[in-house]
Amino acid sequence: MARMAKGVACAAALALCAFFAGGAQAASCGKTGAGFEAWKAEFADQARASGVGKRGLAALAKTSYATKTIAADRAIHKAFSGSVEEFMRRRGASAIISKGRSLKSANAALFSNIQKRYGVPPGPLLAIWGMETGFGSYMGNQNTLSAITTLAYDCRRPAFFEPHAIAALKLVDKGSLSSSSVGAMHGEVGHTQFLPGNVLKYGADGNGDGRINLRDKADALASTANYLRGHGWRAGAGAQANLGAIAGWNAASVYQQAIARIATAIDGE
Repeated sequence: MARMAKGVACAAALALCAFFAGGAQAASCGKTGAGFEAWKAEFADQARASGVGKRGLAALAKTSYATKTIAADRAIHKAFSGSVEEFMRRRGASAIISKGRSLKSANAALFSNIQKRYGVPPGPLLAIWGMETGFGSYMGNQNTLSAITTLAYDCRRPAFFEPHAIAALKLVDKGSLSSSSVGAMHGEVGHTQFLPGNVLKYGADGNGDGRINLRDKADALASTANYLRGHGWRAGAGAQANLGAIAGWNAASVYQQAIARIATAIDGE
């Protein structure tokens, strides 16, 4: 999913915890890297009880404390500060709209199929795609498993990130991730930056090859549409009327408004 801004609803974290709940007690959190290796040993028991297999557990053992992820997490509020207009200017909204319109035309059949299947038009998908990775031009270079396990260990938001860490290890078992997989600073992967738990829950096959690979644009866009539908997207209502579904993607109000405005401009509503 989507990266999580400051103020993520507790209900979202609790729902994911319930979805991936296991029988083992949660591992102890830490505020520095000093206790990370000991935490991994505890978390391995929790992961095993949650159904993670040998490949996932082996991948967990190879993870390291991600200092860059912690630095990014401590500064996340700055990324969503200021007015909507300032945020859109910083994130290059005009360029996203321009290229989004071009990509909408060039991929008309793909977007038509996605809209028929999920009820989500091209605009919001292109807005998120452009905002998150510049339409796939940069999907991150941080080790995914180290990032997500570091956040699960860190005392700031372990309840939110622990189920995503479990999900990441399950994706290793499935062959969808590996110890060398890379993505964004908070463990998000693919063209639109899904957190691992959301890959398991909302991942969709957009190109018809029978697999889900979010580094493939068709799979990523179909999965994003599936996610928005799962968070209450109302077909035909327009982006501004669907801010609640966009809020499921990112809790920052400036992000939600920016996505809605960019989507509206792309779709010509």
